[in-house]
Amino acid sequence: MKKADIVVLDMPLLDTRAKGKDLTGTFIADLVLQILSYVAETERANIRQRQKEGIAAARMRGIQFERPRKRIPNEFWNIKLCWEEGKISSRQAAKQLNIAQNTFLRWVHGQ
Repeated sequence: MKKADIVVLDMPLLDTRAKGKDLTGTFIADLVLQILSYVAETERANIRQRQKEGIAAARMRGIQFERPRKRIPNEFWNIKLCWEEGKISSRQAAKQLNIAQNTFLRWVHGQ
């Protein structure tokens, strides 16, 4: 597997492209890049942990992150009856209620 060359434009010390046979310079550049990679990965893990804690704290305060559920309109029950009798399709029923077909089916199945 070929090693990828990395160039940090504002840090010429971290240029890993071959400049002659300067093994020490390449080693230092690789080492610094590994350290920076570790710091970035650690910081990302800390951000994820803080985000998780923030979401848990918000839930404890009663904040909901989901969209509020649609209320089932009164005419749903008549349209559901027509659907159960096979007079209309679920797509037609949903269209009459101005909702998505999946929503209609979810309501029908009590979810």
